Amino acid sequence: MLKVDNLSVYYGGIHALKGVSIAVEEGQIVSIIGSNGAGKSTLLNTISGMVKRKGGSILYKGKEIPKLPYHIVKIGICQVPEGRLIFANLTVKENLMMGAYLRRDKEQIAKDLEKVYELFPRLLERLTQMAGTLSGGEEQMLAMGRGLMSNPDLILLDEPSLGLAPLLVKTIFEIIEDIKKLNKTILLVEQNAYKALSVADFGYVLEQGKVTKAGNAKELIQDKSILEAYLGKKEIQINL
Repeated sequence: MLKVDNLSVYYGGIHALKGVSIAVEEGQIVSIIGSNGAGKSTLLNTISGMVKRKGGSILYKGKEIPKLPYHIVKIGICQVPEGRLIFANLTVKENLMMGAYLRRDKEQIAKDLEKVYELFPRLLERLTQMAGTLSGGEEQMLAMGRGLMSNPDLILLDEPSLGLAPLLVKTIFEIIEDIKKLNKTILLVEQNAYKALSVADFGYVLEQGKVTKAGNAKELIQDKSILEAYLGKKEIQINL
């Protein structure tokens, strides 16, 4: 579904992505793990058209993606950004409808709203509430629901567990697996290496702008170098 080949991105004089190549098969969850500053969010922002690339290609369903972000949304790619970036001064429902801004299929929009309510029943309870008054976990649910309202085939999910309590992190990752069951493909960027790989089909390790490892997620999760780099012993014992 998605093929990124030899992608190069600069921020001023900083070479943020150095020949990055990844592939995402339809129906998969593909996770990208790495430390802060590795280039994970830059990769997603480049795919979604928010950051310009210096070189390389990005193919979606065999065709080069458009340059403008709203055209990228139109072809079936949406990004759920790091930090949620909800519209605090709009209600929960108004935020969800912003996700469908480019759509004109009113009947399907209504059906998709119902699906979002099924995935996130807490949002249904808070439809008329101002989004700025939600908890961090509820904001993340709203950001994911808003993304789904664009009716994407491919979802770019950036740090969904950031700043959330462990119990909410568990809930969010269960919902990610439920979203996959809706025939969605997910490219997930996440600092929680164990959680990211435990839900994924395939994984990549990004270090200093380069892909240093790639493989089946269940195999990567047993890789000693990955465990040592991204998981402390205490966390390994808790999760395994």
